[in-house]
Amino acid sequence: MKQWSIPLFAAAVLAVFAAAPAAFAASDKADAQATVTKADITFNSFMSDKNFTEMRKLSRSARGIFIAPQVLKGAFVVGASGGTGVLLVREEGGTWSYPAFYTIGSVSFGLQIGGQASEVILLAMTDRGVTTLLQNSVKLGADVGIAAGPYGAGAQAATANISADILAFSRSKGLYGGISLDGAVVDVRDSLNRAYYGKSVTPADIFVKKNASNAHADKLRESVARISGGK
Repeated sequence: MKQWSIPLFAAAVLAVFAAAPAAFAASDKADAQATVTKADITFNSFMSDKNFTEMRKLSRSARGIFIAPQVLKGAFVVGASGGTGVLLVREEGGTWSYPAFYTIGSVSFGLQIGGQASEVILLAMTDRGVTTLLQNSVKLGADVGIAAGPYGAGAQAATANISADILAFSRSKGLYGGISLDGAVVDVRDSLNRAYYGKSVTPADIFVKKNASNAHADKLRESVARISGGK
């Protein structure tokens, strides 16, 4: 019995490692679909919020829309925030693309005690705003211009003065009043893109070459088209 114990143990270990990639892939696929589903809920919730009336109007001119259903921030002297979101791009003819997955995060310094969960939507108002987001990593405010979008009372007057490539909107719950996205880094999340589309794809493959699709994202695409214009 003893002489077989080591080979059997080794075989069991190998079996676990062999199964691990499939397990991780299944987890990533589930995470990706959950992000898409939550993004649809977040988008519709923002667009029905009377405080974001101007955002709804601006979205009809947006070249791209990034939706992060949850950006978490914890802080005690050093604050770090992060979350996963999806980017959809308005295509020629008015259709909206399938989503590409990204992470968004930042680190800040100073006395900050508390925690925060935010929903974030970025409107890419220019072609430069969209093309910059096609890169693997983008620093908002450095690689591309970003400004806080108009919110609440007086938003209509503020809209006339907006010229940034990207407009940021957020809603937060917690001890902070809001979340700053200037300096935040947006990175492509390759693992979720690969899991969701069943192959390795880049944002350019999704938005430019259009060789990736997943019918489970159609509900989100339809919501964006219905509210922001398009097909």
